[in-house]
Amino acid sequence: MPDVRFDNGLAAITPPDAWELVAEGLGFTEGPLWHPDGSLLFSDTPGGRICQVRDGALATYRDLPGDGPVGMTLDLQGRLLVCMQDGRWVGREQGGRIEPIATHYDGRRLNSPNDIVVRSDGRVFFTDPPYGLKDESGRELPYNAVFALSPAGELRPLVTDFERPNGLAFSVDERTLYVADTARHHVRAFDVAADGSLSAGRVFAEMREEGRPDGMKLDREGRLYVCAGSVQVFAADGAPLGVIDCPQSPANCAWGEDGSTLYITARTSVYRTRLEARGVAPHLR
Repeated sequence: MPDVRFDNGLAAITPPDAWELVAEGLGFTEGPLWHPDGSLLFSDTPGGRICQVRDGALATYRDLPGDGPVGMTLDLQGRLLVCMQDGRWVGREQGGRIEPIATHYDGRRLNSPNDIVVRSDGRVFFTDPPYGLKDESGRELPYNAVFALSPAGELRPLVTDFERPNGLAFSVDERTLYVADTARHHVRAFDVAADGSLSAGRVFAEMREEGRPDGMKLDREGRLYVCAGSVQVFAADGAPLGVIDCPQSPANCAWGEDGSTLYITARTSVYRTRLEARGVAPHLR
């Protein structure tokens, strides 16, 4: 099995299957997403493309030169949503193309959209750190925020006091939004109102070993899996359950297939392993 350290119950759901290599030889992998057509999509950010693995074969799903795709998810209609780190926009797949749905707020360009989730009412939430900016002179917004885009197309910042907002995930009941603040080495939790506003922000989990939290996902028991130098796992109450070592440092993760296979995008490669858990994922809605 993958090595489990600091075990406080995590080993019980980590079966004997080792990490299996899915793809390699890439620039920097991010944004894994299981597609309902039975394939895995992920971003090769510096390569400016979305990759697809089907039946073990690696192919290019969409070429996006200069845009730097990162986090991805599906909307309620099953359409692909993508954060474009270098292009500084959020897009939706329409007719075989990725079309912008969020580019500016209050007349100013977004910083560098990074990760994205969709609530069951269709509202889109995404993080906007400055990672894709070549230097601060290109910044137009004075803060690094979590944004919400309503089904009607209204964009608004929800929380603006992050240093580097990154991965995000909803709790199973969607009453809580978890947001990684990478530079501060922790994950924050917020109460979510019906209109999408966030309140009662608090630190939910501190990372071990100076881990820098990035992408994350939940399982149906409310456990949070955070990519932070390894995969660090926390119970629904924030208690640390342990750390799963990885072949390379992971940037993001996703549940695939029947929801028990955990995929990680880890630097130049993609890996997977099976767990005794069922994940929360767009294709399992």
